[in-house]
Order: sequence, then C-alpha cells, then structure tokens
Amino acid sequence: MGLILREHFSNDVEFGIWEITEDYNTLWSQLNLDEKDISTVESFKNHQRKLEWLSVRTLLKEMLGKEGKIVYGPERKPYLHNNLFNISISHSKNFTAILMSKKKRVGLDLEYMTSKILRIADKFLRPEELEHIEKDQELYHLYLHWCAKEALYKINDKVDINFVTNLSIEPFKPKEKGIITGTVNNTYMNEKFVLYYFHIKNYSIVWCYK
Repeated sequence: MGLILREHFSNDVEFGIWEITEDYNTLWSQLNLDEKDISTVESFKNHQRKLEWLSVRTLLKEMLGKEGKIVYGPERKPYLHNNLFNISISHSKNFTAILMSKKKRVGLDLEYMTSKILRIADKFLRPEELEHIEKDQELYHLYLHWCAKEALYKINDKVDINFVTNLSIEPFKPKEKGIITGTVNNTYMNEKFVLYYFHIKNYSIVWCYK
C-alpha cells in the first residue's frame, strides 16, 4: 500500500502515513542501507519491529525526496542527521507516521485501538479527565487522550514528564476529527498546546506543532 496520506500544515510542517503491506525484502529493496543500518535492523528479533524500522525510513525517503539518516538523543528522541528537520515518529500495528518541520517543535502519536486500554486508563488519566470520558465512545475517547499525552511528551523532549501529574487535557467531545487543548506543567514549563486529531481504519492519531 505504501504512502496513504501526506499533508502540509503552516507552510513548514509535513505529515505522512505509511501503511505496511509490503514484505521485508520489498521494503529493504527501496533503501540504500549502510553497514550500521543493516546491523541494527537484523538485530531485531521481532519481525514486525523490522518492518516498522524499514517502513519509517521508506516513508522518510518519500517525504524528503531522498534518504535521510535518523539519529537518537539520550532520551531516544529522534532527530535527522545534520538537524535538517525536527521530527516525530510513531508506529502501531501496520501504520507508520512521521511529522516533521524545519522550524517548529513537533509531537505525534498513533495507536491501533483495542480494549486493553480500558484496564490502564487510570494509569495515564487524572480523575477529572476520566469523568469526562464519553461512555458511548469510550475506547476512541481514551485513545485520543493517550495519543495526545504521548504527543505532548514527545514535543517536550520526553524530559521530566509524568502522564498524570504533568500533563492535562481539557474536556472535549470526540469527533471524526477535531482539536484538543493540552497543558504541560513541570519544573521546566507551564505551557499550553493545541493538538489535532482524527481516526482512520481503527487507528487514532494525534499531533501537535509549535
């Protein structure tokens, strides 16, 4: 299937989604991997993890128009080599997504929705957030909260952030697509963010840039 969505926002922010339908060899053949890359991808014991790794780089190549080198900081935050773009990456099941910008901070999360989130909702939501969950759309509403907090976590470099104590989501009614307001409050900042969301093929997707 490959690239299923590609959009530009604010003239400097680009978003792309790749649906993994290719096999391992097909994805591999689309990339020019160096020895370190080959060692990395072959070190993964899980086959799905290998497909995710390859699909991220294939999607990046599609978005850049050339291959790009992804490196990771101490908190496992991804960067593009030579700092050409700020970048956020997410993958779940058969979807891979990238959000990138030359000038803005970015945060992105996507998740394939299953009932397992019902068992852990109180681990990442405040009591007042739980109270506002729409029961007739409970699964989707919970996943939007989770993805929003993941996006906030990523846009703020994954440092000194607890999902319950440092991240808060203002009440909202889940729609096909919409806007969420979230706040990060920790020792480094007290900052509000606008997040955008939608869902496709049982995936919830939330991103932000600032």
